[in-house]
Amino acid sequence: MSAKIRIAIVMLSAGVAFYAIAGGFPWDRGATAKGNQWAQLRIFDEVLYRISKDYVDEPDMERVRTGALRGLADGLDAYSAYLTPAQVAGYVPVEHGVHAVGGMALSRYGGYVYVVSCWKGSPADRSGIATGDIIEYIGKAPTRDMSLYDAEMLLTDVSNGPHDVKLFRAGQSFTVTFTNGPVVAPPVESKMLEPGVGYLNVLALTSGRAVEVRGAIDQLTAKGMKRLVLDLRGCATGTMEEGASVANIFVESGVLGRKIGRGGAEGAAIEAQASLVAFRGPLTVLVDPSSAGAAEVIASAVATSKRGDVVGERTFGAGVELELFKLRDGGAMLITVAKYAPASGKPFIDEGVMPTVEVKRAVPEIVVPEDQDEDEPATPEDKPVVKPAPKPAATEDVQLKKALEILKGVDAAAARAA
Repeated sequence: MSAKIRIAIVMLSAGVAFYAIAGGFPWDRGATAKGNQWAQLRIFDEVLYRISKDYVDEPDMERVRTGALRGLADGLDAYSAYLTPAQVAGYVPVEHGVHAVGGMALSRYGGYVYVVSCWKGSPADRSGIATGDIIEYIGKAPTRDMSLYDAEMLLTDVSNGPHDVKLFRAGQSFTVTFTNGPVVAPPVESKMLEPGVGYLNVLALTSGRAVEVRGAIDQLTAKGMKRLVLDLRGCATGTMEEGASVANIFVESGVLGRKIGRGGAEGAAIEAQASLVAFRGPLTVLVDPSSAGAAEVIASAVATSKRGDVVGERTFGAGVELELFKLRDGGAMLITVAKYAPASGKPFIDEGVMPTVEVKRAVPEIVVPEDQDEDEPATPEDKPVVKPAPKPAATEDVQLKKALEILKGVDAAAARAA
């Protein structure tokens, strides 16, 4: 082999090695086709190269890598996350994406951690937290810079509790002290609203709740119930399977809920069984933005099957299946692998469930805090603490009133037909 050929081979090998390190030749760095994972990877490699070569100080590449992994998950959706090795060791599966902490169901809204619902009498409620609150800070940590999983870990960390939590409500920011504690899911509330009209309030769809609903229906039927109002407002925790089991108490045929996988592929679907129906009388279902996940399975099944009217406001929109993929560093990526959806239509996380009869309550719409100016303080204690905004005052329940009107209308129509 001639000297010229050997030199050419060495130069070519060096060029390939540099390409692998720097992320590509200069003339192809603009060719970053959207959706091309290799083009995106070259950009990622180039950034790492520039940090390691040109950053003013010696970079902590372990910290850089962890930050990058968190950023990758944050670019997916509200529920995917990077877990450190320590978090993986204590990982507990999360039901349909929404995180339940201290009696409140947490998700994300406007980039912040958001309280989808808060149970009365729970540790969160006693701390002054309410449904619809935006959590700006947990201690000194801004929630815009953390995943839902990180927020849950902070709030449940008894070694550093109780926690100062900065909230944003009705245009005001204020700080409360949150002390986590044991939580028991509220039981199903059942009562007769008036002769012949029963009422069920379901605030959680944890395992076994369908059995409890059946028992409550039996008791109301013994009291003369002919019509029913099913209240799912504030119900944001539970599984798709339990939601489908409750839906099957009222809906006797068709798909109750389904999963949609990668690329829109149809996954598992839960079919109704006529033998499991326990109530066939007139029915209305109440929902609002504090209804999510398993509650949306019930509401959509009732609406799709035309089993009854769904009254209230658009639901929050949740319901995903997460899977934990372990990494060689001991950490893991928690990634959404499927979305829950109604019998037909888009997944709940994309658009929620729209009621068949929309009735809005006189409560303020969700507003997120304005972005801080660069010269504003960055920590809660640096900013003035104002008196907490009052929780929404009890007013006439216009949604329940409308549900009752609909049921009475059904009775009137049946009487005319007879």
